[in-house]
Amino acid sequence: MGSGLKKYLILLSISSLFAGDQGSSIHWTVLSIGLMGGLSLFLYGMEKMSHGMKLAAGNKMRRILANLTKNRFIAMTVGAVVTMIIQSSSATTVMLVSFVQAQLLTFGQSLGIILGADIGTTFTAQLIAFKLTNYALLMITAGFALTVWSRKDSYRALGETILGFGILFFGMKLMSDAMVPLRTYAPFIDILKTLENPLYSIMIGTIFTALIQSSSAFTGIIIVMSQQGVLTLEAGIPLIMGANIGTCITAGLASIGSNREAKRVAMAHVFFKIGGVLLFVFWIPAFVKLVQMVSPVSSLTGAEKLAFETPRQIANAHTIFNISLAFIFLPFTQFFAQGIKRIYPVLKQEKAARTLILHLDEKQIAQPALAIHLAQAELSTMVKILNRMLKTVILPFLDGGIQKDKKLPYLSIDEGLELREKKIDFLEEKVTHYLIQISRQELDQEQAGQVYAMMSIVKDMESIGDIVDKNFRPLIRKNRNLEFSFSKEGKEEIKAYHTKVMKQTSRLSRALAELSFEMARKIMSKEEKYRTLESKLRISHFERIQGENAKSIKTHEIHMELLDLLKQINVYLANIAKTITNIKK
Repeated sequence: MGSGLKKYLILLSISSLFAGDQGSSIHWTVLSIGLMGGLSLFLYGMEKMSHGMKLAAGNKMRRILANLTKNRFIAMTVGAVVTMIIQSSSATTVMLVSFVQAQLLTFGQSLGIILGADIGTTFTAQLIAFKLTNYALLMITAGFALTVWSRKDSYRALGETILGFGILFFGMKLMSDAMVPLRTYAPFIDILKTLENPLYSIMIGTIFTALIQSSSAFTGIIIVMSQQGVLTLEAGIPLIMGANIGTCITAGLASIGSNREAKRVAMAHVFFKIGGVLLFVFWIPAFVKLVQMVSPVSSLTGAEKLAFETPRQIANAHTIFNISLAFIFLPFTQFFAQGIKRIYPVLKQEKAARTLILHLDEKQIAQPALAIHLAQAELSTMVKILNRMLKTVILPFLDGGIQKDKKLPYLSIDEGLELREKKIDFLEEKVTHYLIQISRQELDQEQAGQVYAMMSIVKDMESIGDIVDKNFRPLIRKNRNLEFSFSKEGKEEIKAYHTKVMKQTSRLSRALAELSFEMARKIMSKEEKYRTLESKLRISHFERIQGENAKSIKTHEIHMELLDLLKQINVYLANIAKTITNIKK
C-alpha cells in the first residue's frame, strides 16, 4: 500500500470518529469533556505534587548536587534521585546550569546528572502503572487534611504532595472512564493500529509532549489508553520514544535568551534523547520481547490481557530505555562534552565592559529553593569582581609605573576600577530586586532567613565597592602627584597587609559558593589577627618617621589612609562571613 493511500485512510479514519452515522452510540461531547477535564486534573495534580516535593526537599537537593558529583556514576545516581524527589528534570537542569556557572562542577560532570535526571522522570510512570485510581479520593482527603490543618511546614508540604498524587490519579480515572466506549469502536481501534508504525508514533509523541510540556503527563496518557486494552506495547514504545524527544523542546525553550552554559545543557539533553531514539528505533521488535520478558503476565485473553499487562510493560519500557541510554552514554560524557563545546564554543573575547546577569532567572522566582541558589551564585560573581578590584587597586602604590589595567589593557587603572564599581552597583540593584521578589513567595523559615541574609551580604559588598570608588581612586591620584614613593620597608608592609586582605576575599569566595560555615568562621578569626597586625604596622611606620626617614615622612598621610582603607575592607569581609554563619543550612 502506498504511503499516500495510507495517509488518506488514516485521515478518513480520524474523520469517521466524528461522523454521526458511525458514532451515534458514543456521546462525543461527554467523552471530550471527560478527557479534557481528566487531563486538566492530571496536569494540575502533577504540578501540585511537584510543588509539594520541592517545598519538602528543594533546599537539600542543591547541596546534594554540589557535593556528590565528582564521580560520573555517582553523578548519574544523584541526578536520578534528585529528579525522582522533586519530580522535575527541568528544575534539576536549572540547578545544574547554576552550578556550572559558579564553577562548582564542570560541564562534563553535569552530563552524568542529566542522564540520571532522565532516569528519575520514569518514577512517575512506574507509579501511574499501579492501578491506584480507586484510592484517589482517599489520597485527596488525606492530603487536604495535612495541608489545611498541619502547623509544620514539612507536614503541609507532605500534604500538598499527597494531594497532588490524589488529584493526578483522579484525573486518570476520569480519562479512563471517558474512554471506555472507545474499547469497541472500530474506527478508533483502526487508528491505534496505525500507531505501530514507529515513524508516526514518534512524531505524535514528540508533538503532543511539546504541546503539553510534560513527558510524564504524556506517558500517563499512554498508560491510561493501555489500561483500556486498546493500545499494544508495539505502539506504546515509539510513543514513549517520541515523548522523550518532545521533552527536550521544553529545555530548548527554557534556554532561549540564557547564557552559553544553559544552551549547552539543553543541547546535551537533545543530543542524548535523539541519539538514544536512533539507537533503539531499529530494533523495537527485540525491545518489545525484552520488556515482555521482564514484565508480569496474566492468563487472560484479548483486550483484558492487554489491559492487565500493557500498562506495566509501557512503564518498564520507559525505564529500561532511559537506564540503557544512561549506561551507553555515561562512559563517554567527557568526549560528548568536548564535542558540544566545539559545536558551541566559549567566546574567547567577551566584551569585558558589558555588565551581564549570569545567574538570575525571573522564571524561577516561583521556586524559592532554586531562585535562592541562583541569587547565591550571582553573589559569587560579585565577589569575583571585588577580588579583581582589590588586586588592581594596590598596584599604583607599589609600582607607580603601572598605569594600565592588567585585565583590560585598553583602560587605565582608574577607568578599570570605575567600570567594575559600576558593575557592582548594577548587580547590587538587580540581586536586591530579585531577592525582594523571592521574599514575596511562600517561604519557610529557613528560606526567609537565607533571603534576608543575602540582602545584607549584597549591601556589604556594595559598600566595599564604594570604598574603592570614593576613597581608593582619589588616593591613587593623590599618590601619583607625590615626588616620593613609600620607603622600602613601608612598601613591603603595605604589600604584606594587602596580601592578607586578598586571602580573605579568596576565603569569602569559597565560603559563599559552598555556604561553608567553617571557612566563614576562619575569615572572622583572621579578621581579629589582621586588625592586630594593622596596629603593629602603624607603630612600625611611626618609628620610621621618628627615625626621620624622608620617604616615610612624605608619604605619611597616604600610608595611614591606605592602611585604614584596607582595614575597613577587612572588617566588611568579616561582617559578610558573620552573616553567612547565621544562615541555616
